[in-house]
Amino acid sequence: MTNLYPIKFKPILKERVWGGVSLVKYFNKQNTGSKPLGESWEISGVQGDVSVASTGFLKGNDINEIIETYLGEFVGDAIYEKFGNEFPILIKLLDIQDNLSLQVHPDDETAIERHNSYGKTEFWYILDAEPGAKIFMGFNRDTTAIELFDKCNDDTVKELLNVVNPKKGDYFFIEPGTLHAATGGILVAEIQQVSDITYRVYDWGREHDPATAREMHLDLAIDCINYKKYEQKVAESANSPKEEKARKTLVDCNYFKIEQINITNTQRLDSQDFNSFVIYICSEGEARINGNGVSEKIVKGETLLIPAYMGEYSIERISEKCDLLEVTGKY
Repeated sequence: MTNLYPIKFKPILKERVWGGVSLVKYFNKQNTGSKPLGESWEISGVQGDVSVASTGFLKGNDINEIIETYLGEFVGDAIYEKFGNEFPILIKLLDIQDNLSLQVHPDDETAIERHNSYGKTEFWYILDAEPGAKIFMGFNRDTTAIELFDKCNDDTVKELLNVVNPKKGDYFFIEPGTLHAATGGILVAEIQQVSDITYRVYDWGREHDPATAREMHLDLAIDCINYKKYEQKVAESANSPKEEKARKTLVDCNYFKIEQINITNTQRLDSQDFNSFVIYICSEGEARINGNGVSEKIVKGETLLIPAYMGEYSIERISEKCDLLEVTGKY
């Protein structure tokens, strides 16, 4: 048992050409710029973008400093032994209005060799989606590097892509090597490894205009891509009409475990049962999390962290419907 408590962190906001105003409008993020807001980094240990605590006596301390002080009490003993003072999970919210670049992420081996970084396995949970929204996820058939290269250069790559029309509650486990993009009004909760390595393969014509061109990485990406037809690895929706579970595992991989919790009655838990920090992302409604004498309200679009050795805590529903994503680390 420690003096640690349920902690919130100050969001790190990122302007993106494909973003919009939904993070401000629906999730009350405070954008001071005039350009579209595409990302809110909720909890990050990425160098140069390290999250700072916004509540309690640790307010003003960044997450890696907190780990340096509390070690395994904060993240879990085995996780600290593996990752040291670097927080291993990156939590983001995305507002994808315009075309997100067609991109791919390297695996650990490639990322360490090229960038001295972890790779990027990630998970998308769809918080909301407009009727015409699209997610491009992998290929609609087996293809080759030569065909992809040619179609990126003649602007016909869309012919190769698997297209999904997402709806609220859908989710996608995106392994390294999987090409992906999105457009049309989608709010996403993204859980990923602590890495910011992205290879842009195609930018929907923006790369041809000097005013909008961004660095492209097709040459780097070409040998990292899985060219097989895309096969969905996990169930596509958390809203299956066949079952209404209070707790449901959405993904359990080498880097994180994510469960969806439908809060009906008060949940009583103990952080030490997880052997990890516990992150809660509110995906619907409002809840109150109480632990170690601290009570924090969490609403849709907010994120909160429970330290590994904090001890007993409870989650109470405030709104009639309340869903949380529960994220724990792996070692």
